[in-house]
Amino acid sequence: MTPRALELHDQRRETRRMGSGLVRVKFTDPEPLEIAGKLMDVSPGGFRMAHDCASLRSGQVVEFTHVEAKGHAQVMWNRILAGGVETGFLVVAG
Repeated sequence: MTPRALELHDQRRETRRMGSGLVRVKFTDPEPLEIAGKLMDVSPGGFRMAHDCASLRSGQVVEFTHVEAKGHAQVMWNRILAGGVETGFLVVAG
């Protein structure tokens, strides 16, 4: 495969910028849990965090807080890596 064939098509609608600092995420389904992680990047409508909790699932709505915002967000995707987990969130109203 050529390097060009390995490139992923970026379908992002908003510009991301690097983030830093602590992110706290809380949810109650299937049981009450709070996790902490590192803010990796942010956009006007979402963020990505690194953490060590593999129990987040796509579609799940959580309460979050980080240095730039707080509110509710929906889990869009999880990436399980050797050193932990990355999760992408879409900020939602409510």
